[in-house]
Amino acid sequence: MAIKIRKHTDQKKIIRFKRKKRIRSVLSGTAEKPRMAVFKSNANMSVQLIDDEKGTTLLSASTLEKDQRGKVKNTIDGAKALGKLLADRAKQKKIETVVFDRAGYLYHGKIKALADAAREAGLKF
Repeated sequence: MAIKIRKHTDQKKIIRFKRKKRIRSVLSGTAEKPRMAVFKSNANMSVQLIDDEKGTTLLSASTLEKDQRGKVKNTIDGAKALGKLLADRAKQKKIETVVFDRAGYLYHGKIKALADAAREAGLKF
């Protein structure tokens, strides 16, 4: 993953990308235990289960999906709903354990709410 750090790049963004690179060097997902990658923006949030050995996305959930657009917002409650939705989809594909990749975001707020909701719905990590 290459990022261009320019003269006016926000310092918080630089620190997050360094943290993400450090975390990502240790984590890896397989078909039996995929990596649960989280991305959040100011307006939306998405989660993917990724098999890094094959380089494929096994399943995903996002606030941008048609059936979620009106119901799920980018709040802590929305993150909880997204975590539960992803866990339900993972159960249908018989995936029970995952490796949680917070992508450099602090384990706080929406990221923590998403992880806790996924755990409560049955995912193990």
